[in-house]
Amino acid sequence: MMVDGGGHCAHVLEIQNATVYRGSTRVFENFSLTIEGRRNTAILGPNGAGKTTLLKLLQRELYPVHSEPPAVRIFGQDRWDVWELRAHLGVVSSDLQQHYGPYVSGRDVVLSGYYSSIGTYDYQNFSTEDLACAADVMETLGVSELEDKLFASMSTGQQRRFLLARALVNEPDTLVLDEPTSGLDLTATFHYLQTMRTLMQSGRTLILVTHHIHEIPPEVSHIVLLRAGRVVMQGPKESVLTDDNLSVLFDTPVKLLAGNGYYQAIPG
Repeated sequence: MMVDGGGHCAHVLEIQNATVYRGSTRVFENFSLTIEGRRNTAILGPNGAGKTTLLKLLQRELYPVHSEPPAVRIFGQDRWDVWELRAHLGVVSSDLQQHYGPYVSGRDVVLSGYYSSIGTYDYQNFSTEDLACAADVMETLGVSELEDKLFASMSTGQQRRFLLARALVNEPDTLVLDEPTSGLDLTATFHYLQTMRTLMQSGRTLILVTHHIHEIPPEVSHIVLLRAGRVVMQGPKESVLTDDNLSVLFDTPVKLLAGNGYYQAIPG
């Protein structure tokens, strides 16, 4: 694997001819996809396309059928210590949002990122530096005043910011966001999109997994279209995001509107 001068692998993700099952259901067969490092990418597809399975492969919650050479490499490696991977890859998913119990505070959600746990436990130790970093991240994301509030009593937008903070305490190079503005009102959506833009502008790589076209910020330059467990197209945003391509992807007439670097889909 080629590594650039800064020590980063050229590819965040390489999948070659992977076959992946979830239970008895075969989601991917001979599936291949490469996502380059330092390239902000959106993976776009309808429900059932395989987006959740792809997320689980990235998080090492799911593995492909054994093959030689290994079918999945993350940052050039097919084997990872999950603890070490957190410093390179931060994942924020709606799945995660559902797992926190009713008595976990916002601060504990953030601190749980250090252990990849759901909430914090007595056996976990947090250094002065850990606590300071968590405080800084909450301040940056504008949620410091909510750190003692119970996660379950927060708005969806507030919860999303705390989950993002949970990922950021490990200072990952790359962030993977799963439908980050789903369920948010317009104000919260705009705030979160601006946060995403700020993170990309500060040098982090973003991989966005979604079926919401309005979630794709201007800084995303590359689009992967995923349908029924297959990559149907990928390439620069301007050539991939077209009326015809999206009409095929979603199996319905789609017309795209563009403004301020964003896109919106309306019935074609």
